[in-house]
Amino acid sequence: MASQTPQTQEPKPVVEPWQGTPPPFPKSPYSPTKALEDIDGIVYALHLFLGSHMVESEQYCREYDPKMERLYFATGFGLIQCVKGMMSFEDEDLVDAIAQVRHGNSIASQHRKRAASLPTRLAGLVVGSLNTSGVGFIKSMTPVERHAELVYAESLFEKALLGIVYSGDWLAFIKEALNMRTTINIYRQLGKYLEAVDAEAQASGLGPEDPSVDAHFRSGVYLGVGMSNLILSMMPSKLLTIVELFGYKGDRHAGLAYLQKAGGWSAESDEPSIGIEQEGVRRTICDMALLIFHLVLSSFTFEGVDIRMAQKILDYHIQRYPNGVFFLFGQGRLHLCRGQPATAIEYYRKALQAQNQYRNLHQISFWEMAVAHFALWEISESLVCWRTLAAEATWSKATYTYGVAVSLLELGDEKHQSEVSELMDKVPELRQRIAGKSIPLEKFIARKARKYKQQGGRLALPALEFAYIFLAISRAPRSVILARMLPVIATQLAALDAHAREPAKYGMGGGRGEDEYWDDRALALFLKGVCLRYVAHPDPDAVLDAADEVAVKEGRAEAEKGAQEAFQAVFDLGPKIMYDHYLVYYAHYEYARLLACQGDKETARIHLELVLSGKPLEVNAAGRKGKYSMENALHVRTHAALEALERVGRL
Repeated sequence: MASQTPQTQEPKPVVEPWQGTPPPFPKSPYSPTKALEDIDGIVYALHLFLGSHMVESEQYCREYDPKMERLYFATGFGLIQCVKGMMSFEDEDLVDAIAQVRHGNSIASQHRKRAASLPTRLAGLVVGSLNTSGVGFIKSMTPVERHAELVYAESLFEKALLGIVYSGDWLAFIKEALNMRTTINIYRQLGKYLEAVDAEAQASGLGPEDPSVDAHFRSGVYLGVGMSNLILSMMPSKLLTIVELFGYKGDRHAGLAYLQKAGGWSAESDEPSIGIEQEGVRRTICDMALLIFHLVLSSFTFEGVDIRMAQKILDYHIQRYPNGVFFLFGQGRLHLCRGQPATAIEYYRKALQAQNQYRNLHQISFWEMAVAHFALWEISESLVCWRTLAAEATWSKATYTYGVAVSLLELGDEKHQSEVSELMDKVPELRQRIAGKSIPLEKFIARKARKYKQQGGRLALPALEFAYIFLAISRAPRSVILARMLPVIATQLAALDAHAREPAKYGMGGGRGEDEYWDDRALALFLKGVCLRYVAHPDPDAVLDAADEVAVKEGRAEAEKGAQEAFQAVFDLGPKIMYDHYLVYYAHYEYARLLACQGDKETARIHLELVLSGKPLEVNAAGRKGKYSMENALHVRTHAALEALERVGRL
């Protein structure tokens, strides 16, 4: 965990905010052979976009290339529409984005080098000098054709991503997955080409990199190869086994190294070695990909996560784009990961004020603030955010509606009861499907909404359970866990203890309360275990002051003992659980993380392997209940925890 002890540091060089002059619009008709002359224009449009001038960026693209016939503008404009569609999740925006990306892909295809005929390709298998495939084929291309190959892969990736989100059936999903395979193959070949020409340059004494390869192309290859490796490295183990049969394997550290190379980032220096004048057009996108991995995907994985690297990248770009909404989001997320939700909220509010052109970007701030307020256990403030999302956002109406309902339940005023009941009725109806499949989180909250109705308008600790799902407990300051969260759990346990001798009279009573009793006790004990685990061992990236560090050490043994007892009690209650079977599996995962923090890696491994074993952990084999809620998400995290178990500090 990070400490707030002051250190003497060298003053950082000042990076001037970006203030570019727009390149003049072209006066002559477009010629594909001069496609690369447009890169300065698309660089300007990208800077406008990153500086929170999204509408001006779109307008500049339209005025520069009204026909959308230029390689970089047709595909660059498609990328902007892709971002808009993914943010809004509205059918109209997604359809428009797919059309624009498809058009960009077609333009890129027109600029690509024509593949050799079948007889020539067959001859090329015998006579390598014909250069019909691989590195030789790419070497035989003109610079424009190489850029077109790169842009084609990028637009194909965007098209696949949009198609997967928009498609309603598995056939469409499989089609887009095949497009993804084509993209990865192209990136692989371009990566091998870059390695080959750089090796030749090194051998010839020209330096570590071939000077004839421009920075724009180089940054694009780094982006593609880096992202391909990251995506493949994060696939669930079952899917990865299938993917590896086709020869695909992701190297996470290689992927991160490629992305860092575009900006010249290293662990040794706080400043990038590549400045604004030397960078390629995709450098900032590589940096944003690194931020997404370290600050967002770190919720699902451990290996390779480096919050310090994210800090360096954000420090650099917030100087370039002081009003850049994406980097303000990043600063907020960074502080949330460091257990500073109050500071995170300040940055999310700045992001709200930074622009009003893309209203959908506001919804990211409201989502993050809703979670940050949960981490501070400020239920009324979180409720405001959930209400805003439920009224305006479209990503997951069911989730936002449930967020409103559980916040109202936690506030506990009788006057909210009828509204909560109406909201819970709506939750199952608001569920969406992606690629023909239900969203696991929405399935979970729909079950909870039904349970609320079955139990006569009651749920145990619904807001804290919801907060756990979004990692708000792990982001909570230790003082909040002790003073606000644990007392809520203690109150629930006291209510359960009052019916310990006659569980049937718990809840709705009438002899039917026993099922409710054991589920609620298991939930309360699970959440107690999680809270005490973070009291004993705050998140490794959490920033603690000197007093906090002393308090953690002094209270660690007692908190560890309480967490261990709570998790063990959940295991013991497993056979009695009627509905919330997920609690037992998640308890094994969280207990394993506690054991790892204590240095008992072997026992931790046993519990993690139990989660992945497929064995029924909550009942005997004869009474197996089948799949449990959010099973796939837990498997992803458990697999990541097993991989990271031998490495220090990430569990």
